Amino acid sequence: MRSSAPRIYLSAGEASGDIHAAALAEALREACPEAVLEGMGGPAMAASGVRLFATIDRCQAAGLVELLGSVPTHWRLLKEAEKWLVERGYDLAVLVDYPGFHLRLLRAAIARGIPVLYYIAPQLWAWGSWRAKILRSPLVKIASILPFEPGELGRLGLQAQFVGHPLLDRPAPPTREVARKELGLGSRGPVIALLPGSRPAEIKRIWPAMRDAAQRLRRRHPGAEVVVAGLGEHRYPGSEGFCVRRDDVALVLAAADAALCKAGTATLEAALAGVPHAVVQRVHPVTYAVARRVVRVPYIGLVNLVLEEAIVPELIQSGARPEALERILEILLDPGSPERARQLEAFAMLRPRLGTPGVAARVAHIALKQIGALATETQPAFS
Repeated sequence: MRSSAPRIYLSAGEASGDIHAAALAEALREACPEAVLEGMGGPAMAASGVRLFATIDRCQAAGLVELLGSVPTHWRLLKEAEKWLVERGYDLAVLVDYPGFHLRLLRAAIARGIPVLYYIAPQLWAWGSWRAKILRSPLVKIASILPFEPGELGRLGLQAQFVGHPLLDRPAPPTREVARKELGLGSRGPVIALLPGSRPAEIKRIWPAMRDAAQRLRRRHPGAEVVVAGLGEHRYPGSEGFCVRRDDVALVLAAADAALCKAGTATLEAALAGVPHAVVQRVHPVTYAVARRVVRVPYIGLVNLVLEEAIVPELIQSGARPEALERILEILLDPGSPERARQLEAFAMLRPRLGTPGVAARVAHIALKQIGALATETQPAFS
């Protein structure tokens, strides 16, 4: 075991990564209280005691075309991060998701001989397998959160350890009755949850279709209520009459009978909450045209990918019209619909495939072992 306090650089580039990195920071401090934790992140990381040199509000683009406009900002931030790595003498860099930025930072860390733990691996199995080359360095370890990833990454010559999905570390949500009371919702009518994403660019494209679908359904079912999983201070035009709950996805889903979710982690959150839902995705037409050529997986929804079956409907681009979303919601809200029953049955099989709680502790163990800073060699096990 090393004698000096380990210096660890933690980096997250978006809201979900900030939450996962914050949980990891707490686990690192529990396992190694003297560890120095610094880096880039958001409010969750700051609250967990990580000293931040930059914040994620500088990293809010999503999609190929949208990213082009943010290249100067990302480039400046990358150069700043490289400077911190060199000047502050870190023993380890832990990079959380956000591959467009972090794979470049990883290259800089390796060039300077700094070990890297990549937590939440780049989805090389979906597209861009050429990016695997830089991850083959002996300085790099990969902590994977999806059960099929070690096998897929292994085919690319990478070694990844499945640690479980960090959503399993979240506290149990409130009951439906408690959630609806806290949100000020009625107790009898159906509740629809809208999860339009965590980046302003994606919200701008997805929100109008979700909003219009919910409004159409409410005209047919006046007792229905709509609750939106809002982001920070972002505005949601036309949401009058909706409940907008900011930065509390778990509470929103706990109250819901059905949901519309932007593709990404939100779909897993809905499934783990037992909420039937549809995946909605809209990006710039050029981004979509490129994606159709390079993406190599049959689904965009994580539930479908993990279960290897089209369980959750996916409405993409022009298919995500308000009338189509309304029809899906009607079906999913019907207690007797086969589609609703099929999703609920599949969700029961999903949780055990995602691992067990204790994910942050397992990742912390890998990180500290990588730099010889463990007080004990016993790794937190899958319980």
